[in-house]
Amino acid sequence: MLNPIHLRTLQECVRTGSFADAGRALGYTASAVSQQMVLLERAIGAPLFERSARSARSTALAVRLAERSRDALGALESLEREVRAMVAGEEGSLRLASFATANARVLPEVLAAVISQRPSAEVQLDEGEPDEVIDGVLEGALDAAVVFEYDLDPRQWPVDLCVQELLAEPLRLALPGTHPLAGCAEVDLHRLAGDNWICTRQDTAGARSLVRLTAAAGFVPQITFRSNDYSVIRDLVARDLGVAVLPGLAIPDDRVRVVRIAGWQPHRRVKVLHRKQNTNPLLPIALEQLTKSCATVADAWEG
Repeated sequence: MLNPIHLRTLQECVRTGSFADAGRALGYTASAVSQQMVLLERAIGAPLFERSARSARSTALAVRLAERSRDALGALESLEREVRAMVAGEEGSLRLASFATANARVLPEVLAAVISQRPSAEVQLDEGEPDEVIDGVLEGALDAAVVFEYDLDPRQWPVDLCVQELLAEPLRLALPGTHPLAGCAEVDLHRLAGDNWICTRQDTAGARSLVRLTAAAGFVPQITFRSNDYSVIRDLVARDLGVAVLPGLAIPDDRVRVVRIAGWQPHRRVKVLHRKQNTNPLLPIALEQLTKSCATVADAWEG
């Protein structure tokens, strides 16, 4: 394989007509230039200069090789610039995944901040429940995934992944505005034992959390409607079709009355997972922005 350094030196030798002048232009001694040209001649198996005691005249082959190598060296320089940009995180790609309510409340700000800092980078976002996105992180198809787990439905994350908690979402009761308890600041769950309940699908962490929460209050909830879309759940509550427990990110809706659960305060915890070996320079930027965005949400709840 031809050495690009030798080709660049050849171009200067042909341009200047002198090993000494080429060396001055490139920062080499004339002897070093001569040695490079000897190595290049050996690599191609043919002489490139007509040498005499005082000069080295370029052959037709040298002129042709210098001309033909310009495009190749230009492409290599372009590649080097791209690689430096990717290493610095100025280019390249970032692949994220998150669940629906975080995509609605947290990720827009994060994506906008990353793109603002690295406008030449390609940023992608997918959506899925925790079990749907973990494999993508483990296999390297995703750089990071924002997931959740409930205090009442804890889980173990793969040991190969870094796990960082971003946000603790309080669980709140969502009541119709006409509900007899809608004016209370907090409600004991046992007072809702006779109500119809609305929650996520039966095989979800949210549904298991609700069953365990009400079990601690001494009853089994009568679940009449199920949906994994919290906007649907809020709609059904607003229409006086039941009550629900909602995590903080799913709460913003002035059509329903949101009250605290009396006693122990359960949470849904938002976390970000990524591989320990991931060296994508865009990942630290995304993690920093995720932390900031979730802190802003938490501050709004406290306010």
